[in-house]
Amino acid sequence: MEFALNEEQQLIVKTTGEFVRRELYPHEAEVEESGHLREPLRRELKAKAIDAGLYAANMPAEVGGGGLDPVSWMLYEKELGRTSYALHYSCVARPSNILLACEGEQRERYLLPAVRGERTECLAMTEPGAGSDLRGMKTTAVLKGGDLVLNGTKHFISHADHADFVILFAASGQESTPRGSRRLITALLVDMGTPGFEVLPGYRNVSHRGYTNSILKFTDCRVPKSAVLGELHKGFDVANTWLGATRLQVAANCLGRAERALEHAKQWAVDRVQFGQSIGKFQGVAFKLADMAVELRAAELLTLEAAWKLGQGTATDLDLSVAKLKATEMLAMVADEALQIHGGMGLMSELPLERIWRDARIERIWDGTSEVQRHIISRALLRPLGG
Repeated sequence: MEFALNEEQQLIVKTTGEFVRRELYPHEAEVEESGHLREPLRRELKAKAIDAGLYAANMPAEVGGGGLDPVSWMLYEKELGRTSYALHYSCVARPSNILLACEGEQRERYLLPAVRGERTECLAMTEPGAGSDLRGMKTTAVLKGGDLVLNGTKHFISHADHADFVILFAASGQESTPRGSRRLITALLVDMGTPGFEVLPGYRNVSHRGYTNSILKFTDCRVPKSAVLGELHKGFDVANTWLGATRLQVAANCLGRAERALEHAKQWAVDRVQFGQSIGKFQGVAFKLADMAVELRAAELLTLEAAWKLGQGTATDLDLSVAKLKATEMLAMVADEALQIHGGMGLMSELPLERIWRDARIERIWDGTSEVQRHIISRALLRPLGG
């Protein structure tokens, strides 16, 4: 088993980390104070990311992406995760790999422009009454006269305010199962500006200031059958094929922020003097640092192991959920302890800790809550035994 990074991976870490510190760190305070990422700044940083070869690094080389293997991708995501989502996700975009399901004309209209940075997508699954229960979604896509007519509402849709199109999941029918009737789901590609499709401001939230969410409303919005991504009624197949790795993306981002918080905590433990000595010499602080380091190391190994399995084609839902669960809960612990070590100063905006602490909260909710991850893990453990 080889744990060392190869030369290419070392270069990826170095290049991405330097870009984050040089180009993104300087704008953190502005985004935090205003709660907004200025469009001219977003375009400027996006152009720099493209020039640096960091844009669409998650996409295969054959479609113009960076072609990173899963382990290298996670190392890249870890470095990006050190800064705020508004800066790294809006400016150094990684197009949803669900776009790899595009076929024919869809590739020229959606996939390839997204990889080149010419168009931006958003992903719309979540609904006010459904949440993690995707089968419970009420947004519908009904065949009428050869077209699909869309009706319903989505919310918590990230960066829809500057997207050019949406990857929409909607209920398109019913099927009978031994457990009763359940909805069939279809994935569709819908351009912004399509009649009957409205983007409304979303909610203010405590995490990831400047990384906006929106409400999408569809009212008799008509799209052609060519808008279907994959096959009609096979939206879950599309999602299950392409979306699982996003849990690892969340995990890797958490590693970067936790590492940054630990770095601040270590330096403060050395520099801060109380009762005639550095506070790091007190067991109450020293043991916190040790526990933080252990949890971070464990989460990183689990994330990289899952990424390696993904590259080998052997990753399971269990692997992905274990990594996501551990990394997100680790970040909450590390951020809280780092803030505690700093005392009152940790809550001040002059340091990034209070932001990291706030931002950590959403990681245990989106891309599957911690409870959903525990359900997936326990089901994988029990099913082979007939449980």
